[in-house]
Amino acid sequence: MPLRLFDTPQREVVPFTPGQVVDIYVCGITPYDATHLGHASTYLTYDLLIRRLEDLGHTVRLVRNITDVDDSILPKARSLGIDYLELAAAETARFHRDMEALDTRPPLAEPKATESIGDIIAIIRKLDSQGHTYTVEGTTYFAVRTFPSFGALSHYSRDEMIELARERGGHPDDSRQRDPLDFILWQPSLADEPSWDSPWGPGRPGWHIECTAMSYATLGSTIDLHGGGGDLVFPHHECEIAQSECAHGAPFVRHWMHCGLVAYQGTKMSKSLGNLVFVSELLKVADPRAIRLALMAHHYRENWEWFDDDIDDGNAVLATLHAAAQRVDRGPDPAPYATELRAALDDDLDAPRARRALVALAEAILDDDAPARFDAARGLLDLAMLCGVDLTRPRPLA
Repeated sequence: MPLRLFDTPQREVVPFTPGQVVDIYVCGITPYDATHLGHASTYLTYDLLIRRLEDLGHTVRLVRNITDVDDSILPKARSLGIDYLELAAAETARFHRDMEALDTRPPLAEPKATESIGDIIAIIRKLDSQGHTYTVEGTTYFAVRTFPSFGALSHYSRDEMIELARERGGHPDDSRQRDPLDFILWQPSLADEPSWDSPWGPGRPGWHIECTAMSYATLGSTIDLHGGGGDLVFPHHECEIAQSECAHGAPFVRHWMHCGLVAYQGTKMSKSLGNLVFVSELLKVADPRAIRLALMAHHYRENWEWFDDDIDDGNAVLATLHAAAQRVDRGPDPAPYATELRAALDDDLDAPRARRALVALAEAILDDDAPARFDAARGLLDLAMLCGVDLTRPRPLA
């Protein structure tokens, strides 16, 4: 069976059959706060996918952007009394430390919005020349009615899209817009905000056009797989499709993959509620491999809750795997476990099932009645590494 993944617009699990080189674009962070478990869950999902694709013989070109100028980072920098680029640099550095600790595959490129202004302006000019934009009082909008399939990714009703736009950074109640779902491509900057010259006057880009420009500059007009959190389906990714396909005249993405959202002990995890579980803080008390294993208990598409004692489960699984990895002279034939684990990953990246296969092999190795065999522990090491868990590193503290 080929690798199969849920595709958001098709709303079903379908074969994912890219070429030898796989281009993946994953929406990165807006660096105004630390990496939280919702981020970690998302990025570890795509890391697991990349590892399986590499295991299948593919070369993966991952691009993950940094949105270092938008409507979120500028107010945060203002409230802290620091330059927005200083804030972005500090939080990006912390994000990189977190991703390195979690042993994620590094991206081929990590473009920044502030370094892509020329590309952004070029795409808006193209959209403008094709009749997809209009400008009112210095703000340039994309006219969604010029893209008839707008909404095909999310399948939301018009009323649902308007409500989500209102919640997620859009301005559906702005009387300057011809349609409530139109979105900003370029806008004037406030007095204390960064500004760049453009054909529409000095200002800064809107949120959605940034990813369109960064993905096109690094991976071209069509991407094999685009991903991010489920909250990005609308409006961000819906808007990306509209402006990208209008600008380039080609399908933007072959496969859309989105991750569920993470709550904390019964409450939605959000910056506004102040209940984020930061990876950098969790790493002070937990082995990063235990964090990986704890997150693998949940399927990437489900919305789930993190509880403080979840890390205990990850620690327990890691201890079992470590103990089994030391038993180099006993255990079962690892081949059936390898088949099961890979089948789990190929079945819509079923991480909980893959984790169960890992644990089952470890427990069989630790069984007092395990036969004498010298490849079981080696098989466990290889399968754990496929899941991003390096058991050759020192065993965790008790």
